[in-house]
Amino acid sequence: MDYSALQAELRTLAREKNAVILAHNYQRAEVQDAADFVGDSLGLSRQAAAAEANTILFCGVDFMAETAVILSPEKKVILPELRAGCPMASMVDPAGLQALKDKHPDAAVVTYVNSSAEVKALSDICCTSANAEKVVRSIPADREIIFTPDCNLGAWTARQTGRDIILWEGYCPTHDLIEPSDILEAKEAHPQAKVVVHPECRIEVSLMADAVESTSGMIRFCREDEAQEYIIGTEAGMIHRLEQDVPGKKFYLATRNAVCPNMKLTTLRKAVEALRAGEPVITVPEDIRLKALLAVQRMVEIGR
Repeated sequence: MDYSALQAELRTLAREKNAVILAHNYQRAEVQDAADFVGDSLGLSRQAAAAEANTILFCGVDFMAETAVILSPEKKVILPELRAGCPMASMVDPAGLQALKDKHPDAAVVTYVNSSAEVKALSDICCTSANAEKVVRSIPADREIIFTPDCNLGAWTARQTGRDIILWEGYCPTHDLIEPSDILEAKEAHPQAKVVVHPECRIEVSLMADAVESTSGMIRFCREDEAQEYIIGTEAGMIHRLEQDVPGKKFYLATRNAVCPNMKLTTLRKAVEALRAGEPVITVPEDIRLKALLAVQRMVEIGR
């Protein structure tokens, strides 16, 4: 299908409305191609904060738009599809996290950015898949750590740091679909390819990989590595991003099942309609925003 007319319409609207178009790496290819910036959730929120635009069209899922609001409260943040949620983020609720904190009152709560603003507000520090290890190492060795919501990223981080971590039993359904058998089959089909997976995968999958990387780390690794073929263990939309950013190399999905239905809810037509209407607008209560901002700022200070 030719999406050029809709893409041109979206860009024209963005200029007229002084808006910046952000698209996550897992969005549809045609949405990525229409965006001003494509990246991971935190990187996009930073782009949003730095942009001179006063409106942010965030083509992603709800927690990403919330993070943009947390960092840029003076800007209007539009999420084209309100049904685009994150199942993993929904697996941790503020009441449940508070109850766990009450059981471990001295524990530091490390929360993956793939979480709601309310959960971030109950946390000591946030992390990304790229800097989870650094964040955990920043916490004194004698202090307990609660890691939420992704038990797979938490387990991988515990293995890398040697820390005992209390894991919240949340997970990404899309990454959790990737099985060791998928990696074995992909390696048999592409024997020269290196395996690069996201740490949201099950730990037994991560242990089979040549590299375990965030989405931004995958781009960097595949660009700098000498191999010419890669088996990619993450959401399907990442293949398009890799093909754009690392031309000349070949990328294969570990499994075609790794498609996030929530990420695919956003279409170009919905993006155009949302920007034209100036809604739906994502908001975060100021008391929640300020508490969440502290956790995000502490993460940013540590860096990638």
